[in-house]
Amino acid sequence: MLIPASALFWGLQFAFLNPALALLLATVFDASAGEIGWALAIYNAGGFVASLLVPAYADRAGDYVRPMLACGVLTLGLAGVLAVTTALPVAVVALVLLGGPAGVGSSLLFAHLKHTGAAPGDVVRTRAFVSFAWVAGPPLATLVIAGFGPRAILAAIAAVAVLNVATTAAMHRAVVVRDRGPAVEDERMPRGRVVAVVVVFIALQATNSATVSVMSLFVTDRLGLAVAWAGIALGVAAALEIPALLLIGKLTGRISGPVLLLSGCAAGVVYYAAMAVVRGPVLLLGLQLLNAWFFATVAGVGLTLFQQIIPRPGLAAGLYTNTRRLGAIAAGPLIGLGAATRLGYGAVFAAAAVITVAALIALRLTPFARPPVSGEGDRISGDLAATTKQHS
Repeated sequence: MLIPASALFWGLQFAFLNPALALLLATVFDASAGEIGWALAIYNAGGFVASLLVPAYADRAGDYVRPMLACGVLTLGLAGVLAVTTALPVAVVALVLLGGPAGVGSSLLFAHLKHTGAAPGDVVRTRAFVSFAWVAGPPLATLVIAGFGPRAILAAIAAVAVLNVATTAAMHRAVVVRDRGPAVEDERMPRGRVVAVVVVFIALQATNSATVSVMSLFVTDRLGLAVAWAGIALGVAAALEIPALLLIGKLTGRISGPVLLLSGCAAGVVYYAAMAVVRGPVLLLGLQLLNAWFFATVAGVGLTLFQQIIPRPGLAAGLYTNTRRLGAIAAGPLIGLGAATRLGYGAVFAAAAVITVAALIALRLTPFARPPVSGEGDRISGDLAATTKQHS
């Protein structure tokens, strides 16, 4: 139970912090809207760099648990600094130097899974616990803040960090790494193929980020419904994502990952196209089933795909994590379509459908199995490719 517990705690840690961070900056540190924007941008930039450097160090060391342990300790330090200071510059420095590296813990967990020989289905099922944390975390954080004030969320974050340190320490004592022979360097991978997959996932993440961001405006301006329907729709999609991930975990051993991912993209195309013309709340909620399947494949199968085509577990997890960050940046022009066309915010969904079609075609044309390298003989690298060969 160490791995599921660790996934849950890492998910909760930042499901508490990230949604509440802007409120903390405004209420505790008296930051203006502009200062909040800059603080969050600097924090996210620090997280982007850390999610590349820390996993790279773990790859070189061949140890992902000790850096995870350090991430838990850094989270405790971040909560402590934010609790004792009211100076905004100090808070921003703490977010970059402590919060950026601390946020890599979840990526290191999945790198550790790959390093210890976990099957793709195990990785996907573990990802479901992170999704559950993000369903439960923001409402819990809101309750804590409403009942005890904004600083109280720092105590909750520290408590979860203590649990993270405890489970990671226990994981370190229990770890058993399967001997995989000499490490395979990622330079032996076709870089163009890796870049193509990264770009595709940035595009897929951008469509999700843009449509989630405009959901409230779409519901009120386009559908003429109360804003609460946006929260209900997003909540339904998030809740359905968990059983979708569990189902994907069961299907992974029977159906290849690329096929599952293509099915998710097809569901995404239908979802976005239908949302562009939807008119009532019933269809709005019903379509969230397609949305959940789409994002579950992007989140679950996408992670295992990166681990398949990139032989370094830390680098694979770090790159995948950063597709989410870069996708959020790329979502900006998509959101701008809401004010530039007659469709209004429906144009955001229509454009997302077009982008997902292009991503689906690119994925269909991309070979995912790495070519054999010296020392591997005729064995094709990658868990999904090996599974396909075995079943054939």
